[in-house]
Amino acid sequence: MIKKSIKHRQVDMTSELVRELSHYPKKIRNILSSRGITSSVDLEYSLSSLIPPSNLLNVDKAAAILFQSIKSDQSILVIGDFDADGATSSALMMKSLSQLGAKNIDFLVPDRFKFGYGLSVKLVEKAAEREPDIIVTVDNGIANHAGVDRANELGIKVIITDHHLAAETLPNAEIIVNPNQPNDDFSSKHLAGVGVAFYLMLALRAEMRKSNWFKDQNINEPNLAEQLDLVALGTVADVVVLDKNNRILVEQGLRRIRQGHCSPGITALLEVAKRTPSKCQSSDLGFAVGPRLNAAGRLDDMQIGINCLLATSSNEAMSLAHQLDNLNRQRREIEGDMLEQAKQDLEAYFSSEPAKKMDNEDERPTTLCLFDAKWHQGVIGILASRVKDKINRPVIIFAKDDETSEFIKGSARSVKGVHIRDILALIDSRNPGMIDKFGGHAMAAGLTIKEELFKEFAELFHDYTLEQVKERLIDGISDNIDTDGGLNLNDMSMNFANQLKNVGPWGQGFPEPLFDDEFKVVSQRVVGEKHLKLVLEKDGEMFDAINFFYDESIELIEDSKVHAIYKLDINEFRGNQSLQLMVDQLELID
Repeated sequence: MIKKSIKHRQVDMTSELVRELSHYPKKIRNILSSRGITSSVDLEYSLSSLIPPSNLLNVDKAAAILFQSIKSDQSILVIGDFDADGATSSALMMKSLSQLGAKNIDFLVPDRFKFGYGLSVKLVEKAAEREPDIIVTVDNGIANHAGVDRANELGIKVIITDHHLAAETLPNAEIIVNPNQPNDDFSSKHLAGVGVAFYLMLALRAEMRKSNWFKDQNINEPNLAEQLDLVALGTVADVVVLDKNNRILVEQGLRRIRQGHCSPGITALLEVAKRTPSKCQSSDLGFAVGPRLNAAGRLDDMQIGINCLLATSSNEAMSLAHQLDNLNRQRREIEGDMLEQAKQDLEAYFSSEPAKKMDNEDERPTTLCLFDAKWHQGVIGILASRVKDKINRPVIIFAKDDETSEFIKGSARSVKGVHIRDILALIDSRNPGMIDKFGGHAMAAGLTIKEELFKEFAELFHDYTLEQVKERLIDGISDNIDTDGGLNLNDMSMNFANQLKNVGPWGQGFPEPLFDDEFKVVSQRVVGEKHLKLVLEKDGEMFDAINFFYDESIELIEDSKVHAIYKLDINEFRGNQSLQLMVDQLELID
């Protein structure tokens, strides 16, 4: 594991901000300032503060097409993706369309092992068996030119709703709703797929309202805020940037979950993960619910996950949640085996001469590509994240497409300062035929190449990443870790920890506060074979702490002095609450 150097976040505290946030402790004001908060308005998370749906390019046109389809009782088929964002998007569309009066709706999610990602030609032909009049994609479609063309040939209209980055050309769909398509001035470019789907449903309801649809059909106008639990889950699980608009969506969803006004499926997933719904935080969605939902798409069929989110009874939801929990346990076992195999490559990497010099000259290879024919295609994304965290470099993990195919599929994860999709686009433009297909974001992407091209691709990926780093005038990939500095004893309290939770939600782009301090080790013990339970002392005060997946190379003894990077947490055990330090990194002080 790479030891990261500490860099304290910059604080730009204006007198106006000090005045507006005077009810918060100085440390929290500093934390908020360092995350771009300039006034109390930035912390107002009411739904009235959302960017209006009409600001999203084509959303009104897409709503009009859907409305006409519903009035004509046409068949609408929602086609999603096999991750948590795709699952929540699919469930939201099914629930909302039903509430809005659509009677002929269904959903289809591709099996990643048979159809791959997105609206492929094979998937369109599978969908055609259901004889839909219109296909609405959620969380996919922007890169599926051939699939859209096939749908057009079959006489099926396609509405694309997506949030992934668009290529130079767009598919020939009936309409495209995507804040990241050209000429869209929507000010929040970070909507998740489920956020785009939610905006389309808001626009559809507005279109229906103008036409007196609800009165004419003698149905109650639905409160679409009931779907915000799904929006919050998909947004957090997809690790999109939590700009203000996304923070509103997440916070409003979290409030509904805490109040018990959420789908039985999300409640059941929280409970099987041993999380308390009434105290749900964004981290619970990201680290407990999201992985269990994703496990279905990784190992089996995401229809299980979508059905869990669509369940109308607690019993049905709990049964499906247990299935997802079991799949997640299997995923962990497979991931552990794959990580053990990857360690051999990492050991070779760290024993290389450049790696040995890294403390002084930082001559680590710029990137790392790994491939093993035995690796499970559904888990390579998680493995890529684990390896990236260990070496702090862009990583792509490849697995066989299937046993007989000449292709391998890669899952890429990046680090700050390296836009990985741009690099894949550069490789593709300069080396036609090298990449069969690709797509994604700045920090995560997916691609398919021929197995025989793996070594050549790995070299190009290294060279083009290095080129991008230099072009952006970056000295190199930084090993800094940003923290909010130390805490005084008054702030190391339950009250302060609760205040931190209340000024969230925290997440990507709006990071949860991270602190660093020196402590003395009072006691330590290993729990669960991989985690270190500690009692740390600072200025005479004792604090419980836990370091998950601790670095075994650090030899701690009683009275050792350590520098810890940590988060504040409130631990609940048998109804009792206590302050706990969640340690990210420990380093011995000589």
